[in-house]
Amino acid sequence: MSDAVTIDREGPIAIVTLNRPETRNALSDDVIAGLAGFLAGANADAGLGCIVLAAAGDCFSSGGNVKDMRDASHPMFAGSPLEMQAAYRRHVQQIPRLFHALDVPVVAAVNGPAIGAGLDLATMADVRVASTAARFAESFLRVGLVSGDGGAWYLPRVVGRARAMELALTCRTLDPDEALAWGLVSRVVPPEALLDAALEIARQITAFAPASVRLNKRLMRRSAETDLETALDLAASLQAIAQHTADQREAVAALLERRAPVFQGN
Repeated sequence: MSDAVTIDREGPIAIVTLNRPETRNALSDDVIAGLAGFLAGANADAGLGCIVLAAAGDCFSSGGNVKDMRDASHPMFAGSPLEMQAAYRRHVQQIPRLFHALDVPVVAAVNGPAIGAGLDLATMADVRVASTAARFAESFLRVGLVSGDGGAWYLPRVVGRARAMELALTCRTLDPDEALAWGLVSRVVPPEALLDAALEIARQITAFAPASVRLNKRLMRRSAETDLETALDLAASLQAIAQHTADQREAVAALLERRAPVFQGN
């Protein structure tokens, strides 16, 4: 794993930290590779119950590297249109695909500005907690671009189509209180309390049966993308799977016996 992205484990919780504060955690190749490498194996880690996505320094992520755009020093910003399209698919677009395939819940701890692709990255998490120092902008028009990293798919699903359109077409910056009112984040805390707040949510999630948590996330995500009958069929199927786990039976027994459950992950 590159030092551009660090991984710390607290039991079933992985704290995944963007670690390029000198570039304001721009989504450079090493950051993308570090994130992609971790996410690609996350579902296979049976002991992983939740991911906290954090960032070093005072910026969550500034998005794309503007100097790379100016200098055409990256395949996403050089070559023919077809070559550039292929480069987007090979590079930054790995990240939205991997997040979408992820059954493990993700809590983003947004410590500072989340700009352009940095905002899009935050929307790929399931829950977002913001520091009072956070700022949010879908600012691609400032550099004459569109959201090439999946934000046009994720952002409307978080804040709704009209608000996503306003953010994309005006490049306005949301402060934490506006982000909270718009549903972009679920809580706002002082900077020194940010990681603890994200970990608190992660611990609440990991207190439940691991397989059931993953199935719940899968059901919520896929139900939002399909029609009612398909969603109901999926719910029945995943419910049947959940009911065949020992942990589900333990959850029921513990509730009836008024004791804390002891889950085995099966």
